[in-house]
Amino acid sequence: MPDEPFTELEPEEAADMIDEGGLRVIDVRQPYEFEGGHIEKAMLVPIEGLYSFAQSLAEQKLDKNEPVLFVCAVGQRSAAAVEVAAIAGFTRVYNLAGGMSNWTYTGLPVVRGH
Repeated sequence: MPDEPFTELEPEEAADMIDEGGLRVIDVRQPYEFEGGHIEKAMLVPIEGLYSFAQSLAEQKLDKNEPVLFVCAVGQRSAAAVEVAAIAGFTRVYNLAGGMSNWTYTGLPVVRGH
């Protein structure tokens, strides 16, 4: 059994899975960070504290067997988010390695604004 309850995806891997249509993206940054540039079709669910994030995640009423990619600026907040998601019963959780800074560094597209 792996040490982590999630898989790290490199930006290119994540982009391929998103393009195939099978990966939901949840951005856990703050709204101002999200507006500065995010992955197309990403859902903003800011992580303030772990308990409030768990509640916000539950309010989204997502299928817990659906693959979900969690994204933040550099991969630390999203690492906490995937752990919360795994504890909440999500079975296919991924963390974007290096976060949005790695995504943009790789040259992948971002959407600005809402």
